[in-house]
Amino acid sequence: MKVLVTGAKGQLGTDVVLLLKENGYDVYGFGRDEMDITNQEKVDEVITSIRPDVVIHTAAYTKVDQAELEPDKAFQVNAIGTRNVAVAAHKIDAKLIYISTDYVFDGTATEPIDEFQPTNPQTIYGKSKLAGEQYVRELHNKFFIVRTSWVYGAHGNNFVKTMLKLSETMDEIKVVADQIGSPTYAVDLAEKLAELCVTEKYGTYHISNEGKCSWYEFAYEIFKFAGKEIKVIPCTTGEFPSTAKRPNYSVLKPLMLEINGFGKAPNWRNSLKMNL
Repeated sequence: MKVLVTGAKGQLGTDVVLLLKENGYDVYGFGRDEMDITNQEKVDEVITSIRPDVVIHTAAYTKVDQAELEPDKAFQVNAIGTRNVAVAAHKIDAKLIYISTDYVFDGTATEPIDEFQPTNPQTIYGKSKLAGEQYVRELHNKFFIVRTSWVYGAHGNNFVKTMLKLSETMDEIKVVADQIGSPTYAVDLAEKLAELCVTEKYGTYHISNEGKCSWYEFAYEIFKFAGKEIKVIPCTTGEFPSTAKRPNYSVLKPLMLEINGFGKAPNWRNSLKMNL
């Protein structure tokens, strides 16, 4: 199977490319320098010339706070860029996997959110990613929209790397304890994408590691598994004001994985422990 990956140099894209290559796929990975997704002609040229069976679209504008200051750029990448990829993929009848986010919800839920709950993004980032979802639904007919949350891994910038870096110079760290979600190990997510892409069980999926925690609990476990003696102090969101509103609760329920016969992703603590 021939697979084209956008955002191939990013956190998730790198692991997707590595995993697929290890499993014998014919993989074409493109970063922004090789294929700027906001350039429709370039996207069409690259995808048409390669003619992949599957396009995994991980490229995105992910700077949540910065998006509030430059909404045009966020929508250009996350909405228009996704439109360009969807149109080109549809033209050659390739399956499309689009990576979306828990930020398409408003964060007011009190129990895990399944794929059939109404969206209500509160940030430019969330709105731009939802616009990308809408383009995929309107312009393609063989798609998987995959919403995920709190992604971390060996590549790119993420919460785990930030905590470990801070631990090199600090004895105690304040971490928000009133935002609840599900950490997701990038390799676990990549494995699920590989499972999806060989099927025709199209639709919207929620894929995060099983279980939930606060950022405070996440940090505590990071230091524990890494053998770092750091004092983690819980604090409120209000003590760390940000430009963009963070969801108070964004635990995703993988209902579509269950009803379509796919296994759940591993528990987040198990994945964290095995990869620190």
